[in-house]
Amino acid sequence: MDSKCKSSSFQTPVPDRRKEPRRIEDRRLMQHNRELEAARRMTEVLFQHLHTDELVEKTLTTALEVVGAESGSILLASQDSEELVFRHSIGVSPVEAGTAIPWDKGIAGAVFHSGKPIVLPDAKRDRRHYEGIDLLTEHVTRDMIALPLKRWEGKPIGVLEVLNKRDSLLDEEDVAILTIVSALAASSIEQSRLYREAKLAVIVRMLGDVSHDIKNMLMPVLSGAQLLEDELDQQFPHLIHVKMKGAETSYANCQELTGMIVNNARRIQRRVREIADAVKGVISPPNFAPCQISTVVRAVFATLKTYAAEQGVLLDTEGLDSLPVIEADEHRLFTALYNLISNAIPEVPEGGLISVSGKEDNPGVGILVTVSDNGRGMCPEVRDRLFQSEAISTKREGTGLGTKIVKDVVDAHGGRIYVESELGVGTTFYLHLPVHPPPPRL
Repeated sequence: MDSKCKSSSFQTPVPDRRKEPRRIEDRRLMQHNRELEAARRMTEVLFQHLHTDELVEKTLTTALEVVGAESGSILLASQDSEELVFRHSIGVSPVEAGTAIPWDKGIAGAVFHSGKPIVLPDAKRDRRHYEGIDLLTEHVTRDMIALPLKRWEGKPIGVLEVLNKRDSLLDEEDVAILTIVSALAASSIEQSRLYREAKLAVIVRMLGDVSHDIKNMLMPVLSGAQLLEDELDQQFPHLIHVKMKGAETSYANCQELTGMIVNNARRIQRRVREIADAVKGVISPPNFAPCQISTVVRAVFATLKTYAAEQGVLLDTEGLDSLPVIEADEHRLFTALYNLISNAIPEVPEGGLISVSGKEDNPGVGILVTVSDNGRGMCPEVRDRLFQSEAISTKREGTGLGTKIVKDVVDAHGGRIYVESELGVGTTFYLHLPVHPPPPRL
């Protein structure tokens, strides 16, 4: 009798057993509803025809909201550097856009290469967890889902990471929802890239034609200037010898002007080629030689002094003559500084100042060159996308390529560049350049 009573006490009552299938079905329906809601929200996002960066941001926001997570990031793969680059990050202590990790490191690297999601109820216990990002952001990762950012079929183009679910732990049901989000987002990002590549192909073709035309149009200018130089060299020495009044001064002025014509005609040719390379993403090997920054800046100022004077803008330098000689491509540094200064001139009010200053960043190792102005400044949206190929130009005639070209020049020298800007206050660019650039990557 006792054994029967004990046995029956462990049996599920009949009414409860009947309810169990209903509970399972209800849970399944709830999951379907969550997946449909995720798909609906992503469809709304995709029909807004957003810029790629806006699409990435909206995708990440949607992902966090549908699973109730605290923070997350989208990393896109860079084929050139073999890195996963943080394109957008949301939540507590977000990772700065542009931060990159090797694409074979960490949970993100494992997901990117396998193409399969990973669910971690305790990320710190997994040896693949890349703690460098936590240390960088002072953020504690508890539970985590990382899944490949890819279409239903095909290779991943990046990784979606979601961290720290608010009311429980991230699980396989959340993976199912996030898979929908990532697949729709990846498809749209790929379409955006293909559309952009198609536009670039047209632009590159047009630039090729324009470059050819400019080269042909500049040839008579260069030839004429060189013939004029020869003529002046034949006539003026005689006039100076017979002590003709003003001949020596006139000769010096003519030499300066013909030199300016030749130098700037050649710079125009290089400039068109650099713009075409920037659009195509091509960076030719730099030609390093001993270079004095003060000499480069003086050449830039000489080219822009008339433009600056017309706008009522003062150009000034500080500390450049004390900088050490560095190994650099002088023509490219000219292009970079020319871009920064010429872009600043129309942004500075009449009577304003653009200053180029320099100091040793680390004696014998590097230098710091700053280009600052007291102009209108930039809003965060423009500032944060300055050095990307999809940079925003606030000028009607602008292309947004100028600062991208500057970034390419600094990268080619093994340096780094960043900007500080505030609306109504001004802008400062910081260029860190090594004294001896690193050897080229093979």
